[in-house]
Amino acid sequence: MSTDQNDRRPDALGDWQRSHDCGALTDEQLGQPVTLMGWVATRRDHGGVIFLDLRDRYGLTQVVFNPQHDPAAHERADSLRSEFVIAVRGTVEARPEGMTNPRLKTGMIEVNCDEIRILNTSKAIPFQLDDSMELGEETRLRFRYLDLRRERMQRNLMVRHHAYQSTRRHMDGQRFVEVETPFLIRSTPEGARDFLVPSRVHTGEFFALPQSPQTYKQLLMISGFDRYFQIVKCFRDEDLRADRQPEFTQIDIEMSFVDEDQVMDMAEQLTRQLFHDVIDTELVEKFPRLTWAEAMDRYGSDKPDLRFGLELHDVADAARASDYKIFQSVLENGGQVKGINAKGCSQFPRSQVDSLIAFAQEQGAKGLSWIKHTDQGLESSIVKFFPETSQNLLIEALASEPGDLLLLVADQPAQVARVLGALRLELAQRGSLRVDGDWKPLWVNQFPLLDFDDDENRYVAMHHPFTAPLDSDIDAMQSDPGSVRARAYDLVLNGAEVAGGSIRIHQASVQSRMFELLSIGPEEAQAKFGFLLDALEYGAPPHGGIAFGFDRLVAMMVNEESIRDVIAFPKTNRAAGLMESAPGAVDERQLRDLGIRLR
Repeated sequence: MSTDQNDRRPDALGDWQRSHDCGALTDEQLGQPVTLMGWVATRRDHGGVIFLDLRDRYGLTQVVFNPQHDPAAHERADSLRSEFVIAVRGTVEARPEGMTNPRLKTGMIEVNCDEIRILNTSKAIPFQLDDSMELGEETRLRFRYLDLRRERMQRNLMVRHHAYQSTRRHMDGQRFVEVETPFLIRSTPEGARDFLVPSRVHTGEFFALPQSPQTYKQLLMISGFDRYFQIVKCFRDEDLRADRQPEFTQIDIEMSFVDEDQVMDMAEQLTRQLFHDVIDTELVEKFPRLTWAEAMDRYGSDKPDLRFGLELHDVADAARASDYKIFQSVLENGGQVKGINAKGCSQFPRSQVDSLIAFAQEQGAKGLSWIKHTDQGLESSIVKFFPETSQNLLIEALASEPGDLLLLVADQPAQVARVLGALRLELAQRGSLRVDGDWKPLWVNQFPLLDFDDDENRYVAMHHPFTAPLDSDIDAMQSDPGSVRARAYDLVLNGAEVAGGSIRIHQASVQSRMFELLSIGPEEAQAKFGFLLDALEYGAPPHGGIAFGFDRLVAMMVNEESIRDVIAFPKTNRAAGLMESAPGAVDERQLRDLGIRLR
């Protein structure tokens, strides 16, 4: 490019107005004059005739610069490079025979250019905007404004947009009121760390950014807004992974005068509507339900993937009838012996079986026993400890047939579930059993209300401290807290939790009892949650709700592994914004205004 072309100022837009976007033109516009604006995606010089693809978020249109048609436009087109921003005027013409592109909506036409304006130039971009190219995430996030020009990312954010609009239409049609709740709140450190915001007016005091609008939506129920929703940003200062961000989005919902079934039915309706509207997919009319205990027993997970079988089965009877001392010792000490039938996997070579053993040990297993079911019967180094009766019980418990591989774990129940639950997913991965586009929703309910934290030597809330216990379990809150079940429910989709909620405690006396179980004394409870405890004394209705992980839901809809690929400007795994270099230092004056001194 010549020096004068580099130095020339961009053309002014002037009175030019875009008549069509770059995805709109078809043979219906043949012969019409049009004005298009966008980015130069590609440029090709074919024997003096220049072709370029002009791109905007709607699509691509081929533009032709023919020196015989307009020498001035052709001369200017010679200076164009990728990602220049231009405006062109021309006439819609049919592409020559054999030059059409049926993959594009605009693939039957081209625009013969009469006039061009170069609205801005572009430096050479650091990577090609080609979805087929594998790009490092650091590069993508550092140049996010370029990454977002790629077709894949534009599609993802458009799906996110449609999900926003579908949610709002549906919730409005169901008489829900959208109410915004504060971002600057009181810190109530339970669960993940709060992001803290220092107050300039109240020196030495801090706001927190909300981990969820939990207390506010309960207050809205007490205020009489019996159907609330909000598409809301939430904040958690926690270690990140592919499905976590320090700031994330929820569809937050709360309802009064409802029970679990009504909240779950409402959430099912919203989920079906979203899949119908956004990706033209019909989910089953009624989502199946499992209690937490059933899910852990059958799948070793409270978010089981139902796209494949590989269920866990108890083989204690076979173990007791055997002479295998390891299994019998575990059972005598209150443990379990359970197994998975890897159907058709008896042909696995020993190296692959050994890799499964290593995988199980990585999950904390002391060992993984295996038995191959062949046409000659059961084969393994441990079969000698299983007489015929025991073998028959094992075959029956696991519904085993010749060709199957039986994988057994003996340990305490929580560890058995952890190991076999992970092994189940590993087998599905190796066997390609998880099919994209096969949607299997599931409700998991009746979680334990409490979990015992050995490090802190106290109970902590499995969900949050405002979750109501089952009515039938309230008395056990004093006598056997660990046995109490919660009126809580999670919506699981293809092995991922996409929503979670509960019926809330609406009586001050029960809420106080819950705080006692969590070792939160009256003074601490009043200091942290006094406004909610006070409100519960003024006619709080029964209420409950649910929150959808909006980012995760959209990521699943577009088949992305990471929620970063459906968020316009996400953070890295170290909670950093590479593009804008956030977080960053602030000057001394700002700190002084806030009464903060750095050490």
